[in-house]
Amino acid sequence: MIGGGQTALRKLRWLVRAGAQITVIAPKVDPQIQRMRDAGELVIERKEFYSEAIHPQLRLVISATDAPQVSEAVFVAAMKQGVLVNCVDRTELCTIIFPAIIDRFPILVAVSSMGQSPTLSRSVRGWIETRLPLKLGRLADLAGNLRMEVKQKLTSVDARKGFWDAVFESPAASKAMQGDLSGAVNEAQDMLSRVQETGEIVLVGAGPGDPDLITLRGLRAIQSADVLMYDKLVHPSLLEYARRDVELVDVGKQGPREEAGAKGWGSTQGSQATPRPTGTTMQQAINQRMVEEAQGGKKVVRLKGGDPFIFGRGGEELLEAAVHGFTVDVIPGITAGMAAASYAGVPLTHRHMSQSVRFLTGHRVADAQNLEWSEWARDDQTLVIYMGLVSLEKIQNRLLEAGREGATPAVLIENATLPEQREIYAPLAELHQAVITAEVSGPSIIIVGEVVGVPKQVENLLQAQADQ
Repeated sequence: MIGGGQTALRKLRWLVRAGAQITVIAPKVDPQIQRMRDAGELVIERKEFYSEAIHPQLRLVISATDAPQVSEAVFVAAMKQGVLVNCVDRTELCTIIFPAIIDRFPILVAVSSMGQSPTLSRSVRGWIETRLPLKLGRLADLAGNLRMEVKQKLTSVDARKGFWDAVFESPAASKAMQGDLSGAVNEAQDMLSRVQETGEIVLVGAGPGDPDLITLRGLRAIQSADVLMYDKLVHPSLLEYARRDVELVDVGKQGPREEAGAKGWGSTQGSQATPRPTGTTMQQAINQRMVEEAQGGKKVVRLKGGDPFIFGRGGEELLEAAVHGFTVDVIPGITAGMAAASYAGVPLTHRHMSQSVRFLTGHRVADAQNLEWSEWARDDQTLVIYMGLVSLEKIQNRLLEAGREGATPAVLIENATLPEQREIYAPLAELHQAVITAEVSGPSIIIVGEVVGVPKQVENLLQAQADQ
């Protein structure tokens, strides 16, 4: 270590902890470095740097000095002797860099900017540190006490992963972090005695598009999945949170406006997509794959756009899993209709305008008979219509025929919550033509009701304030 100030001290603390044999070369040293020397943790040479101090038997040389010419001399000498070198804040003079470290021993997390910005690395370390319990390392102690026992009981790698995922979210983990290691071990052993090497199924709502809108619980499910089955409305960045060894299965269905040859089924692993089982519908094939993977002992996460139980056919998957004896964990998501309205500034309910909300699917209502169009045309409620783009003209005409005023505010929201979201506002009687003119093609939500006029009211009020 060349240098004896605070910068050197920060590095020395970690090097001492790692058990390194250390020599500090500096004419003056910090009192804490002197105390390390007095404790026998390092050797101090009180002199200026000299190139002969660097020799091939060294593993590492660190220059922690503010003198540029010293760092340059250290680098030259280290390169000549073939020794790794780190010159603090001189990336061009480094053959090795140090990450910012989060210490939850024996759990260590390293953050690196590849030398571009050590300050940013430290900032990121701070962000992560606030999320990691101080006693996190005790979970590693718990796992270490049970590792061989778990390995003997559960022969499947997937079963062991599932067991540990459950333990780390159980009371056993809480006991371990509170210092009750024996109680934690007993709790985990009790869980182990009840484990069967069967898989599990989780239905997760991924939200409407913006990946930041997924729940924390949903994110944890993605991270623990052995098989991740996702549809086309799931934002691709959410898949990046999955484990590296996860099997990603694209089960996106094709809408009526899409080309028949578009990709919609298959595993992303390997060069060949898994063919859909013959003689089955797309949903049947999804159900079958989901159950088969779980029967093989894997944790299957079915990641669905929006919420699994709002026009997501999650109920069908839930029932199919039950037929085969699986209890399904359902993690809700923010449904697209609510999110689209919020991002557009449309309150779905509003005093004196709307006392109720109806969620409808546009796939079949346009052609279905005996539907309550007169009830849906009431002027004191809000209609939120999913998947209504193809049938928009018929839906619009049915509402008008049932008595809804043609001047009723309406909006079609395309690509809700994504950066490319856009809103097409028009009176109900003109909405279909406005959408044609706008050449809408993305996933859409249609909202009809007096509340659709609120964003314009807000705009007018803000403009009036600005004009004063």
